[in-house]
Amino acid sequence: MALSDRSTREHDLALPVEPIATLLARYRDRHPSKTAIVDLDIGRNIDFAGLHDAANRVANFLAARDIGPGDRVGLLSEESLEKLIVWLGIWRLGAVVCPLNVEMNEAHVGELLANIEPRLTFVHEALDADAMGVGEGPRREVFGSWNDDGGGGFFARLRAVPALPEVETRNGISDIAAIFCTSGTTSKPKCVVFDHTAYWLSGLSTLDMLGLTADDRTLEYRSFGWNSAQILSLMPFLQTGLTMHIARRFSHGRFFDWIRDRGITFAAGVPTVVNMLLNEPTGITAEDVPTLRLMTCSTAPLSPDQWRRFEDMYGVTLLQLYGMSEAGWICGNRHNLRRMGTVGPPARHQEFVIVDADGEPCPPGVEGEVSVGGPQTSIATISPDGEWEDRTHARLKTGDLAVMDEDGFVRVTGRTKDLIIRGGVNIAPLEIDHVLMRHDDILEAAAVGVPDPIYGEEVVCYVVAKPGRALDETSVDAHCADSLPAFKRPKAVTFTDSLPKSDRGKIKRDALREMWLESETG
Repeated sequence: MALSDRSTREHDLALPVEPIATLLARYRDRHPSKTAIVDLDIGRNIDFAGLHDAANRVANFLAARDIGPGDRVGLLSEESLEKLIVWLGIWRLGAVVCPLNVEMNEAHVGELLANIEPRLTFVHEALDADAMGVGEGPRREVFGSWNDDGGGGFFARLRAVPALPEVETRNGISDIAAIFCTSGTTSKPKCVVFDHTAYWLSGLSTLDMLGLTADDRTLEYRSFGWNSAQILSLMPFLQTGLTMHIARRFSHGRFFDWIRDRGITFAAGVPTVVNMLLNEPTGITAEDVPTLRLMTCSTAPLSPDQWRRFEDMYGVTLLQLYGMSEAGWICGNRHNLRRMGTVGPPARHQEFVIVDADGEPCPPGVEGEVSVGGPQTSIATISPDGEWEDRTHARLKTGDLAVMDEDGFVRVTGRTKDLIIRGGVNIAPLEIDHVLMRHDDILEAAAVGVPDPIYGEEVVCYVVAKPGRALDETSVDAHCADSLPAFKRPKAVTFTDSLPKSDRGKIKRDALREMWLESETG
């Protein structure tokens, strides 16, 4: 599919868009022995000289396989140093990396690859490529571990591939950079197509929000198959030459050890992690991890109470950010400008507008739907059925409801599809969630709208009690009565052991509605 070029229009590029070849060569020349990437699970790292060499070997390997700029290359692996070496080699050639999230979409990998049509797919040896329907022979390359001696399998053969002369190709600013999947567990997800300009601008927005420099040491434990990890961690790494630490997943027991032992200055975060650290305190204080100055929380809303309690408990600045797979960063609190209860001002390189039902901009203080556009957003999407939609010049309505205050801070109030319409009055379930979460005995909670013969919809809630706490409906109702008018208070409380969530920690309210309907009809 041919996609039209996009200009960066009036976006101020504090750093010009540069090809991967230029960045890798710069850091090799500037500080060759500086640690570039640390794989915390295997205790192995690579310096910038080694990374430059390895990425160029991968690029030469691909070129010898008659793969060139613009060709798509699949990448199936859990998070590892090896995965990122292959990834950067693909980008070094100017090819398109397709990092499908295996854990999330294993049942659909074969179909997704058929939609994407990669020339070659790299598969980690720990995965069952046949079961996932990955093509055999010349269309599949299995790789294992890498080390300073070359490792075994693919990386052993890679040692015979020269790093010099380098391939002459470079990625251009309007070239397709990656095709990745949105969240999805039981149904096949759609894919999103990003060009290098969108990644670069998203990375600059991250730098603007976090103030990262080459001296930082960052920690990322989420999948690089997600846009969030790509633009929060990978792009700032490439744009500044900082040191990035990675892990396959979050570890409650090792998290602060990683930070203390490695001198981490910034760590990624999600609401699930924040809640885990709040409800299972580690005893760690700021004095124990003096290098850590910032953490972020994104992918799902964080209540002001959670935010405040986390900072009080751990003494670290927490920044709520707001993004979307198809759009990159939408809003974000800044390291030097933040407001609890908001997702911050619009991202620096996002064309952000809150619109009413007619598509007209809403004034400050008026709720509407978030819409975004411009060169930081995706250039195309691929439907679950394989249909490409060119979105190069299209604006995107996110489905998120929000209001901007007079100072430019944005507060997300809910999802259009999740609005509870009771007697003709719109109720945002997120407001009720935040009230419920202030109860001392509640671990998690979510409000949903369910059918009602009189009002059309009525408010109910699902509640998870903290371990060892006694909690009943009367206590929850009395708590809500202190903060909510009668028409917003849940008319029924259901206690459950856990709330249904997506892999990214977002509550599945549709699943809660189904649970309610089943309980009523059962």
